[in-house]
Amino acid sequence: MMAPGPRSNFARDESLAARLKAKALELGFDICRIAPAIAPSGAGEGLARWLELGHHGDMAWMDTTRDRRSDPRALWGEARACVMVAMNYGPRHDPLEATRRPDVAAISVYARRRDYHDVIKGRLKQLGGWLVANAGGDVKVFVDTAPVMEKPLAAQAGVGWQGKHTNLVSRDFGSWLFLGALFTDLELPPDAPEQDHCGSCRACLDACPTQAFLGPHRLDARRCVSYLTIEHAGPIPFDLREGIGNRVYGCDDCLAVCPWNKFAREGGEAKLTAPDWRDPPLGELVELDDAAFRARFAGSPIKRVGRDRFLRNVLIAIGNSGDAGLTPAARRRLADASALVRGAAIWALGRLAPHVLADNRPTDPDPNVREEWRHALPEK
Repeated sequence: MMAPGPRSNFARDESLAARLKAKALELGFDICRIAPAIAPSGAGEGLARWLELGHHGDMAWMDTTRDRRSDPRALWGEARACVMVAMNYGPRHDPLEATRRPDVAAISVYARRRDYHDVIKGRLKQLGGWLVANAGGDVKVFVDTAPVMEKPLAAQAGVGWQGKHTNLVSRDFGSWLFLGALFTDLELPPDAPEQDHCGSCRACLDACPTQAFLGPHRLDARRCVSYLTIEHAGPIPFDLREGIGNRVYGCDDCLAVCPWNKFAREGGEAKLTAPDWRDPPLGELVELDDAAFRARFAGSPIKRVGRDRFLRNVLIAIGNSGDAGLTPAARRRLADASALVRGAAIWALGRLAPHVLADNRPTDPDPNVREEWRHALPEK
């Protein structure tokens, strides 16, 4: 929360909104539009249905915060306007190229650079400070870490519309947008919402490698590669592992095939000070211990999943690679201190070199690891 400043007499003046938007562009945002601080039409009901079907999986916080998430004023009763900002992160390369190279790790575009939460939140705080200094009132800033329905609010503000893949789509930037929200207790004139321009296209739905979409705007997160590789803490279900391919952190398939991307400016990712990126070899990543993992991904969103969960994903990718040369590295992970890693190593070896498993079937104290052994070497 920013320190309240003196209220001005022109808080309702449209010129303030225009100056605010200009300031947002000056700070590096690509879009800034305003929505009223009211529940987006149908968003709360849609969230309730999604939760009741259990499509949120392990994300229990989605349920416990549903009331605050559905309505901006339930989160902050003083809110009168939601300033929605967006930053283009359109890639300078084919984001799906790595998925066609099974020896490397395919990592989602947004995670190939500095954590966007830090970048956007810092700039939002500057924007909020400017608003308080120039118009008074109070503000709160949010970047994907609080119960805020950023996508419905951004659609209500006219930043774009929610595509059939449930992500925001813009006529100017396609599906490559980071979102942030600034709530204020000032009355600001709202912008008109954007219309849906998806038409009959279903490219995003058909592109999903694990068939996570039950239909337009209907995502079962429990089948989504991004959920499985980032949010899901335990072993990945056996029937979804092959579809993951070599995607070790997130998935860009449904975003990358969106036809509206042809209007996105390439190189937006450079705003987050991305280094020259090289798709890391799986054989290199599978050797990381905790210290090496933390050092390698310092400042990256990847660091938040932790080494064990990340290596689980890497070993799934190794099992899908068909590269027998990775067998020794996978075999070393059979003795890993993490049961999650040991279990994934068993599956990888069962795909690459089942004879290695047949040579020795130890007794493991972890029930999930024992289940991996039973799956890899069924009792005759």
